[in-house]
Amino acid sequence: MNPAAGERVAVIGAGFGGLAAAVRLQAAGIPTLLLERRERPGGRAYVYEDQGFVFDAGPTVITAPDCIEELYQLAGRPMSDYLEFIQLDPMYRLSWEDGYQLDYTADLERMDAQIAARNPRDVEGYHRFLEYSEAVFQEGYVKLAATPFLDIWSMVRAAPQLARLQSWRSVYSMVSKYIQDPQLRQAFSYHTLLVGGNPFSASSIYALIHALERRWGVLFARGGTGALVRALAKLFTDLGGELRTNCPVDRIETRNGRVTAIVTGDGERLPARAVVSNADVVHTYQSLLRDEPGLDGMRRTLLKKRYSMSLFVVYFGLRRQHPELAHHTILFGPRYRELLDDIFERGLLADDFSLYLHAPSVTDPGLAPPGCSSYYALAPVPNFARSRIDWDEAAPRFRDRVLDYVERRCIPGLRADLVTSRMFTPQDFETELNAYQGSAFSLQPTLTQSAWFRVHNRDAKIGGLYFVGAGTHPGAGVPGVVNSAKATAGLVLHDLGVA
Repeated sequence: MNPAAGERVAVIGAGFGGLAAAVRLQAAGIPTLLLERRERPGGRAYVYEDQGFVFDAGPTVITAPDCIEELYQLAGRPMSDYLEFIQLDPMYRLSWEDGYQLDYTADLERMDAQIAARNPRDVEGYHRFLEYSEAVFQEGYVKLAATPFLDIWSMVRAAPQLARLQSWRSVYSMVSKYIQDPQLRQAFSYHTLLVGGNPFSASSIYALIHALERRWGVLFARGGTGALVRALAKLFTDLGGELRTNCPVDRIETRNGRVTAIVTGDGERLPARAVVSNADVVHTYQSLLRDEPGLDGMRRTLLKKRYSMSLFVVYFGLRRQHPELAHHTILFGPRYRELLDDIFERGLLADDFSLYLHAPSVTDPGLAPPGCSSYYALAPVPNFARSRIDWDEAAPRFRDRVLDYVERRCIPGLRADLVTSRMFTPQDFETELNAYQGSAFSLQPTLTQSAWFRVHNRDAKIGGLYFVGAGTHPGAGVPGVVNSAKATAGLVLHDLGVA
């Protein structure tokens, strides 16, 4: 018998990180209980349904499918039995107000032709940038993404390579080293926003996203991101894991410096040998571990860190289809650095914005009623650290501005065709997801908040307490949180004496 059989591990939160950790533990023979406060799993990858329209609430850019397929391999199940991935081409369509458009694709010939049409001298620079991206991909993703940083020496060992790759520089600074054209600099630096980072302060290590996308492409799960969540939840329960929804956790119980149980919102005590928290890291330390005075230092440290921006999202359905749109479109506004300063530094809700437009029914018409189409438009906005915007008052006007802008830029007749819409604001991130400061991605991905400087995958003071998700190593984004599960589950299995 497995030496840890019968000793339950509890996982708090059924986002991608919690699901991936639960699958790994259950596949290794550890009886695992997965608790989710909402009525369905997914966390930020929630799903809304309205009048036949299906809206993925959160992450819609799926990359690095290998880390997801690995979960099915561990379970001895073919991934194709659970879900289907579709390659997107272009991966993104980038659009500026002056009419310039770039279809961002993994096809190097097509990229070269588009860059040459814009600025011939940047073709060679782009190739050199891709070489740099591949180098940081090998160091930052292949070698380190699933490696827990538990002590300063783990950081010291990684430091020479990180220094060689100039990780102290920002992504925008490194892009500018190779690319001259201002709009192409935007095109190759905005990716850090997908993991909550300001391109002007996020470590250049995050340029690895380009190599990651070129290697596996950008994918879409047929049926939407929600289909991927359902597939992972089904894998977990097929393995014998227990998933409880509508089950908020009130606190993590400890005794003599070690986790002993989870106490739910209705007072039920669930004994557990170990607890993996996929909840917000600040919420975990401040609320779920509120009775632990020995963690006051950690709480103070967390409150001093810098958290990602928040997001304002408008989900909407139209009675008409727009097959001319790309699946993913980035609509750049008139300002770039100045707008990011407003969001990250000044805490201003600016008069202008840049948007990410998701049009999933272009790829999968089944996400909308016949002849209709579903979308969401996402605007990066300040979190509550520097700005206490009253979103109850501001949200309706901001929604109208977003829809008017999308209509003007790429969906003519949007207002006349509008069937339904809903919003998700920074206030919702705070109340629905317990996200500290309304942050959408937890800690910002700066150099001094990465690897060892991030919340560790295993707590140093409370035995049996572990973390998974955006707030711990390696960070936000679907590959980030799924790899955090690999690092964390490995620690749990090691500590329980399971090979």
